Amino acid sequence: MTAQPVQFDGPGGDRPRHVPPMPERTPQALRLAIQEHAPHLLPDFEAHWRRAIGDAFNLTPVPAFMRLWWTQYAIARDPGLEAHLRDLEARAATSKDPAESTRLLAEYSGLRRQAGAVEPGR
Repeated sequence: MTAQPVQFDGPGGDRPRHVPPMPERTPQALRLAIQEHAPHLLPDFEAHWRRAIGDAFNLTPVPAFMRLWWTQYAIARDPGLEAHLRDLEARAATSKDPAESTRLLAEYSGLRRQAGAVEPGR
C-alpha cells in the first residue's frame, strides 16, 4: 500500500490544489525539488548536508537526513498543509487545556508522519 499525498485546504476547503509530486528518493533529486518548489528550505538543507554529511566517509547519517528533509519538503510543497501545521503547533503551545494541547500535537504528529510516508511521484 502506498501513501497518498497529504493535501490540506483547511476548514471548508474542498477545491483541489496542485501539489508538486515527490521526487525520486535521492539527495540530489530532493535537493532539486526543494530548489524548484520550496526554495526557502534550500539554505537550511544545504547547511545541514554540509554539517551532517559533507565530506564524510561514513554514510550512516544519510538515511536520517533523507527522512527529515523528505518530510520537510513534503510539507513545504503544500502551503495549506504547512500553514495548518504551524497553526496546530501555535495553538498547542498557547492552550491552557492539557487535553487540547495533546489532541493538537497528536494531529500535528499524524500529519507529519503522513507527509513523511508519501512515495516518490505522489
